[in-house]
Amino acid sequence: MSDHIMNTYGRLPVSFVKGEGCYLYDDQGQRYLDALTGIAVCGLGHSHPAVAQAISEQANTLMHTSNIYGIPNQEKLADSLCELSSMDRVFFSNSGAEANEAAIKIARRYGHTKNIDLPTIIVANKSFHGRTLSTLSATGNPKIHAGFEPLVPGFIHVDFDDMDAIKQAASNNDSVVAIMVEPVQGEGGLATPANSYLKEIRAFCDANNLLMILDEIQTGVCRTGKWFAGQHSDIVPDVMTLAKGLGNGFPIGACVAKGAAAEVLVPGTHGSTFGGNPLACAAALATIKTMQEQNLEQRAAELGDYFQQGFKKVLADFITSGFVKDIRGKGLMIGIELAQPCTELVKKALDKKLLINVTADSVIRLLPALITSNAQADEIIAIVSELIAGLEYNK
Repeated sequence: MSDHIMNTYGRLPVSFVKGEGCYLYDDQGQRYLDALTGIAVCGLGHSHPAVAQAISEQANTLMHTSNIYGIPNQEKLADSLCELSSMDRVFFSNSGAEANEAAIKIARRYGHTKNIDLPTIIVANKSFHGRTLSTLSATGNPKIHAGFEPLVPGFIHVDFDDMDAIKQAASNNDSVVAIMVEPVQGEGGLATPANSYLKEIRAFCDANNLLMILDEIQTGVCRTGKWFAGQHSDIVPDVMTLAKGLGNGFPIGACVAKGAAAEVLVPGTHGSTFGGNPLACAAALATIKTMQEQNLEQRAAELGDYFQQGFKKVLADFITSGFVKDIRGKGLMIGIELAQPCTELVKKALDKKLLINVTADSVIRLLPALITSNAQADEIIAIVSELIAGLEYNK
């Protein structure tokens, strides 16, 4: 490991040099089954030929101009996202944090048009919205805040999946202009709210002229079995943010807006040098086209059910004993909560040539590719279940 790289990551002892489908290969030639996909990024698996071809062709044509000129690929991608989401306009960025920055700026500028001096956004505890100063301030995790104070003002944190807490926070503060939540809290332990939660937020925002912002950085682009997780609740937000799965590994983010929120940003109020460049948009267009052609929205829903039922069957005894507290998630966002911390399982899975993640200390997080086969799913279920059994019997 180079001493010239800042020490910002607790890296595992492996370096990957090649990817193919659901597998990664390390610098020793060993193959690993990937049940994490770059943290919900490579929904089509690694080195997907359609995406690779689109990137290659575009790189040989034109990679960058500037947003002071028209970008045909950007226009096509915006049209596609608005058609899929029933929303109106898109601002393109390079990451999820930048997409959330745009959403926060929309909310603040919306508030200022209503003569509110400190526009305030209600956000959730245990949420994760990014690591820029404003997005980490929005994030509901004190560990993320530590060492970066003073935080950006204008956020009120309430418990996730608690509509009464939202109503109380809004009633106590005349400066509230928006509510920003994740449909499923990925970093927060795969917390999945009641089916009514997003509908209730939508209705409350409508009744009080507030913007509803959905952070779909991790849940979007078919990950949960819908193009966007808000569609499970039959709602359309005012603002939605996307990134991870949009470019299948190529960096791109998007802030999608509807109605009044889509009109807030005007020339001079926001921008990005690289956002929505021809190369990034080519990757995203190829990703969306492939997902549509292969109906991966439906496949993610079906495979997610397959995983959950498989785990519930194999881990039935551990569920009964209480060692497995819960198996939850939507589509191919799967969380297995244990009764004790289990971060050690990440390394143990790596030793078995399987890539997984543990979040919130005790939740095994699985984010497999949307192209995962049933046989590969069975292998993931078997290895993870074996690891859980080993943890229980050796405690």
